[in-house]
Amino acid sequence: MKKDGRVVAVCISDRKGVPKMNVDRRRLLADYGLEGDAHAGGGKRQVSLLALESIEKMRAKGLDVSPGSFAENITTSGIVLFTLPVGTRMRIGSVLVEVTQIGKDCHSRCAIYYQAGDCVMPREGIFVKVLASGEAAVGDGIGLLSDRDMDEGGR
Repeated sequence: MKKDGRVVAVCISDRKGVPKMNVDRRRLLADYGLEGDAHAGGGKRQVSLLALESIEKMRAKGLDVSPGSFAENITTSGIVLFTLPVGTRMRIGSVLVEVTQIGKDCHSRCAIYYQAGDCVMPREGIFVKVLASGEAAVGDGIGLLSDRDMDEGGR
């Protein structure tokens, strides 16, 4: 499997509705999500991802934002996340995940939206479910898996 991108930050928070803090590494648990994060639990939105390139778009608008500011669990670099089809499988460090949702509906405007008049997470963030537990850390490679990779033991 070739590396398509890399992990820039692994972020958690102890409650919902607040920015997350980079903890550098964390276990992701199958059918649950990121250990120690307030958003972890069953369902299809176990872990959120946002590309650093998306965060840079908001910085270009004058916002002082960084990984975790958009409440994403994993900040990536090198992959245009929002173009991945639902069902795409990838390895993040030693973790196997599957894309379950692209973007999200925001039911209320966040602080970022009020600062900039825009927020990238609803359009460019993605959600994944954890298929096989493992650890993800800053600097880890992210590899998109093909059907062939899956046939050769990708799971």
